[in-house]
Amino acid sequence: MPELFTTSQRSRIMAAVKSGDTKPEMIVRRLVHQLGYRFRLHRRELPGTPDIVLPRLRKIINVHGCFWHMHTCQRRRTPLVTNAAYWNVKRLRNIARDRRNYLKLRRLGWRLLTVWECQTKRDKLEVLKRRLRRFLGENAARNIGQSSVKQAKANSKARPDRMRPHPRIRKRIRRT
Repeated sequence: MPELFTTSQRSRIMAAVKSGDTKPEMIVRRLVHQLGYRFRLHRRELPGTPDIVLPRLRKIINVHGCFWHMHTCQRRRTPLVTNAAYWNVKRLRNIARDRRNYLKLRRLGWRLLTVWECQTKRDKLEVLKRRLRRFLGENAARNIGQSSVKQAKANSKARPDRMRPHPRIRKRIRRT
């Protein structure tokens, strides 16, 4: 099959391929945030620099592109035209690196979830949300998701006399 792009066009296309803050990753982040969880991104001190890290729960969510990490969906089956041998070796190295990092993280006591790019499509978001909720634990989300501000508002509506400032703040108020 003939090459579709010139060398300069291909170079520009490949330079635009991002490794972080990709659209599938942003979708997963948004869903996790909607579930009430707060997380850290790309922790370099962990093997493989995971995409989403929930340190309190010791859980990690990795978002993989179907093509680059050779998922079994349709996108993986896309035939390579230019320099196929090089790219196939590179993709196989990605899989081997993913396995090594997975095992290292498991040994360190982390639980992992891999979300594939094809699972972030609009028609599959509800299934993904259920999967994330099940992985992260719905009960934990209720506890973590309610911030102290929300709890204070809920308490103040129920019993206004219970709403008191923190002792240090109270001292500052009295001094002024």
